[in-house]
Parts: sequence; C-alpha cells; structure tokens
Amino acid sequence: MLAAAGAALATGALAAARRAPGASALDRTNHRGHTVSLTAGPALAVAAATTAAAGAASGPAAAAALVAGLGAGAVGLYDDVVGQRPDQKTAKGFRGHLGALREGRLTSGLVKILGIGAAGLAASALLGRPSTRRESGARGGRQAVPGAGRGAAAAGGRPSVVGTAVDVALGAGVIAGAANLANLLDLRPGRALKAGLIVAAPLAVGPAGGLGAGPAGAAAALLPADLDERVMLGDGGANALGALLGVAACARTGRTGRAVLLAALAGLTLASEKVSFTKVIEATPVLRELDALGRRRPTPRHAEGGQPPVPAE
Repeated sequence: MLAAAGAALATGALAAARRAPGASALDRTNHRGHTVSLTAGPALAVAAATTAAAGAASGPAAAAALVAGLGAGAVGLYDDVVGQRPDQKTAKGFRGHLGALREGRLTSGLVKILGIGAAGLAASALLGRPSTRRESGARGGRQAVPGAGRGAAAAGGRPSVVGTAVDVALGAGVIAGAANLANLLDLRPGRALKAGLIVAAPLAVGPAGGLGAGPAGAAAALLPADLDERVMLGDGGANALGALLGVAACARTGRTGRAVLLAALAGLTLASEKVSFTKVIEATPVLRELDALGRRRPTPRHAEGGQPPVPAE
C-alpha cells in the first residue's frame, strides 16, 4: 500500500512540477547531449519523504523521515540551480568549496554539504538511541518502534550522554553518507534509482519497513522516465533518496550496525575519489548489464566514440 502511494504521489508530483511556471529552468543536457528535466528531483523528494513519514512507526521516526528527505532534497535542489552560475562552477570537491570559503565566497556546494549534515544530525537525533529502543521493547514484552525510546530511561539506569552522542553521530554519518553516495551514482540514466531500489527492497519489510516502502514505490515510478532520458534526479532527488534510505537503515540497526554501514559508505566515498564507478561498472559484466537494462541505446555518433556535450552535474 505504501509503495503504491509513493508511486502515485511521485507520478503526480512529477506531472505538476513539469507544468509549473519556470520548469524550463531545470532543463539540463545529459552525458549524451539529450535535454532532460531535473523536476524528477523535487518530485521524488516530496513523494518519498511524505510516504516514508506516513509509514513510520512513531511520531519521531516520521519527523526524521521528513527532515532527512525534504532537507537533503531542498539543499540538493539549491545546488542544482545556484551551482550552474559561472561563479559557482570553479569550486569542485570539498577542498574546492573550503578554498572558496577562505576567499570569502560561500558556494552552493558547501551549503549543500552543511545542509545535508545538519539534516542527517537532526534526523538521527529524532530516531533516538537504538540500544534504548531494543531494551524498552524487550522489557515491555512488545516490539520496539523507531524513535519510541528517545526519552525513555532504562529501569536500571539512564543511558549515558556519551553513548547517546555516539549513536546519534553514527546515525548522522550514515544518513549523510547515503545521501552523498546516491548522488555519486546519478551519472547515468536510471543508475541511482536502480541502486536505490536494490537497497530499499530489504528495508521495505519488517517492523520498520514502512520507512522504506514509500521511497521504493516513488523510485520505481520515476525509473521509466529516467531510463528514457526525459528526466534525471539531480542532486535534489539523489540526495533525498539516499538520506531516506539512510533513515530506514538506521531505524533497524544498533550501534554496531551503524558503525559498519558508516565504514562502508566512507570507504565507497573515498574510493570514488580515486576510481571511476562508471569504469568499474563497465568493466564488470553483471554490473554493466544491470546498469544498461532498460536504457536507451547509444546513438551512432556516441557509439563510434564521438564526444558528447559536457553533462550536467
């Protein structure tokens, strides 16, 4: 039901966004020279965040989904729009944004980084301390729900401030890291959405499955248009999808699980600085076929090695 709601809401939001005044300002040229619309980004952010919140098992978990999805989506869209200005294009990567700040310039990329970090921290704090959730659920003889143990002190003693801070910091890192990784994958039609659906599938079942079902439905609904190169997620959509999947993952993991997820996300992010994900995918038969599944065939000019226009970032 939540997946269907996410799909319907994403479809309606995309249609409304494409009809909105000024929608042409979100048109970009992709890696093959096709004009695509970034309206899929805000459509996915709104649909996925709303349905994730509707499927949350508690008020705090619903708030976490809204903060992470809409927050990451908003700053991502800001970077999509403002980042196209000539004075913004010179700063690349985290070092570039910091260098611009030292020169007295606040780049849209740095605003996005700080915004996603803040959204991740707030969402993680709303989800609460995972160990407390498990303990409170076990003592009550019922299943714990995400966010339900935020203010609950254990009968035998209150959770330590340090322990809570560690849990929240790890959760924030997972949410922000997932948002960033999803954006790194949004370099070819359908790639980020396919990866999102693969990750969302196991997250859409179980006690906290409501947090993943809605985003999965929204992603599935937008996938055909993305593969057909009519739309793309952009930073606004990819960041929102990744952040919401991060929330869904944090809602079902304890401290150890969050630490493992954060280490994996950090490793992949560092690897992206040295190795092209696209080259790795193209060199791996299974990944190459999955990546190309449903996508338009290359035009003869590009298939023969012609140089396409510079893609939107």
